[in-house]
Amino acid sequence: MESIAASGACSLSQHDPCCATASPNTAAPSCARPIDAGVDIDAGAELVRRIAAMAPGIGGFGGLYPFGDSYLVAGTDGVGTKLKLAFQMSKHDTIGIDLVAMSVNDIVTSGAKPMFFLDYFATSHLDVDIAEQVIKGIVEGCRQSDCALLGGETAEMPDFYAPGEYDLSGFAVGSVKKDAVIDGSRIAAGDAVVGLPSTGVHSNGFSLVRKILAKSGRSLSDELPGAGHSPLTIGHALLAPTKIYVEQVLDIIAKGGVKGIAHITGGGFTDNIPRVFPEGLAAEVRVGSWTVPPIFKWLKEAGNVEEAEMFRTFNMGIGMVLIMEQMAAEQILKGDEPAFLLGQVINGEGVVYK
Repeated sequence: MESIAASGACSLSQHDPCCATASPNTAAPSCARPIDAGVDIDAGAELVRRIAAMAPGIGGFGGLYPFGDSYLVAGTDGVGTKLKLAFQMSKHDTIGIDLVAMSVNDIVTSGAKPMFFLDYFATSHLDVDIAEQVIKGIVEGCRQSDCALLGGETAEMPDFYAPGEYDLSGFAVGSVKKDAVIDGSRIAAGDAVVGLPSTGVHSNGFSLVRKILAKSGRSLSDELPGAGHSPLTIGHALLAPTKIYVEQVLDIIAKGGVKGIAHITGGGFTDNIPRVFPEGLAAEVRVGSWTVPPIFKWLKEAGNVEEAEMFRTFNMGIGMVLIMEQMAAEQILKGDEPAFLLGQVINGEGVVYK
């Protein structure tokens, strides 16, 4: 089976001869491969760069607006092509959790407590029963993140969406005191890199997921290989709602020692962790220092996806990364909530996989 990896991706183990002169997190320009999933991560990064040139200050996980002695912190997102699987499985009651999670998880990286959320639901013809299930998930997501659902917008757009399909987007606003903002500026070599486990694929990489499904010939109702004593279908593993980290992260912040936080979304470890680092510093990540859920192992094998591309597309079982003082990290690792010591901050650039 041909590889589905994106252009220039190199195996972390460097068994690929194309990677002979490349570091694990550096593309080899002479070995370009087609992007079969139809999503160009580099193009997205280039757009962010151009937007930042027009509106300096943009580029963080959440946008900060000064408001008295605090900042209002806002984030917006959708669910992406994970919706396609919800349509296929006729399961609509958790996709709203994903919608809320993608925004509140972004703004909590600044140390902000989410205050409210608004949604946008668009469809060709309104099916009230389906819409009710979607909103049920949004309400649950707001409950988990302890923020208010203020309202939203429902739009019927005949002939724009396929029958039975819909799209979702939304935004959240939170606040944080100016002297409590977490922005990564104090990160230093030797700090600990701590990961909080994900519930699965969350809401990124589903264009590649759907390509792998098509190539594998497997069904969403097939049992997921390697699921152990708790049988799980591929579909239910993929549709597992995005974990909302608000309560856990705010609790960790309150204990002290947190210097930077990265939400692991599109771009995976490789693109998201460096976003919170000062220039000249890198994250050294020890591959194997945490438990990778079976769904990622299946995606890698079924799609013949190179390891480097897995780390640039998926969260690989870690949905949030915190950069912390070593002593503070030790206390978190001993706590009741699961967390993993992924590695440490070193001098360098990007993410270095060991």
